[in-house]
Amino acid sequence: MRQWIDKLRQEKTLQPEEFRQLLTKCDAETLRHINKQAQEVSLQHFGNKIYIRGLIEVSNCCRNNCFYCGIRKGNSHIKRYRLSMESILDCCKEGYALGFRTFVLQGGEDPGLTDDRIEAIVAAIRKRYPDCAITLSLGEKPYEAYQRFFQAGANRYLLRHETYNEIHYSQLHPAEMSCKHRIQCLRNLKEIGYQTGTGIMVGSPGQTVEHLIQDILFIEKLRPEMIGIGPFLPHHDTPFAQFPNGTVKQTLLLLSIFRLMHPSALIPATTALATLVPDGRERGILAGANVVMPNLSPRDERKKYELYDNKASLGAESVEGLILLQKQLQSIGYEISTDRGDFKHEMLKNES
Repeated sequence: MRQWIDKLRQEKTLQPEEFRQLLTKCDAETLRHINKQAQEVSLQHFGNKIYIRGLIEVSNCCRNNCFYCGIRKGNSHIKRYRLSMESILDCCKEGYALGFRTFVLQGGEDPGLTDDRIEAIVAAIRKRYPDCAITLSLGEKPYEAYQRFFQAGANRYLLRHETYNEIHYSQLHPAEMSCKHRIQCLRNLKEIGYQTGTGIMVGSPGQTVEHLIQDILFIEKLRPEMIGIGPFLPHHDTPFAQFPNGTVKQTLLLLSIFRLMHPSALIPATTALATLVPDGRERGILAGANVVMPNLSPRDERKKYELYDNKASLGAESVEGLILLQKQLQSIGYEISTDRGDFKHEMLKNES
């Protein structure tokens, strides 16, 4: 196995069969080795600094009915909410005072959160905080809408493709949703000029090793600036309620694979990983992650944004837990960076 890991670090890619070997025959020692290699690459590029992003969950309303998601349209058991512009700006104000220089506006595809409204919110944040990055994660939109948000001041957009395989995509989403459309949205975002993020759920129902290889090769071709890798976690009010969690091992393996392939990428230690195991965030960082996203959302709304059961939103996953987060990072030799943490294209020349 080590020869594939060493080759991956050196050449930043493998043949499909080599990926297959790595994904199917990774034992504990192999996992330790690839995590260590990925951590070294991350340290070379970012030092021991971890970028913090302030997560603002703007709405749990959604027009889609994805089979895995707790805020799906068909879930009648959750209390819906939509933050006002005033509330969003209050979250930004609190975050800015604490040192956050990136705000991430995340939400379902909410018909009430119109393009005009999103554009106005982005413009207001940009006017008040000209030195901050604005990241949106609001789902699939027309090209023109993405362009309007970008011109209003948004810098980054997160849109996980979840799976590149069309058959698998249809197992996770209702028929009216299209894998091809989602991929086209990602290409549109790149073309407009966003720092673009995509990613997958590890261990989602129906996922195979072949699907993962297709995902790896798609992300290699797309070259996103951000890559989000988190385990599948079920929600009790979805069709996938009885399916098992994705595993920590597979999530950390894929995180390290992506770090070795994309040395300069911004890769978070996700909330889902921190939900799955208490030290998930730290283990993600030690496997090559370099971003964490504490929750800036109003406390009384956080529990309503439950994409999966038992979602971590307090403790070190929250803005209130920033001191705790700092201590946890220091315990593994890292520290918080209050830099904007943009993707740096010039680093590509020196990647090793």
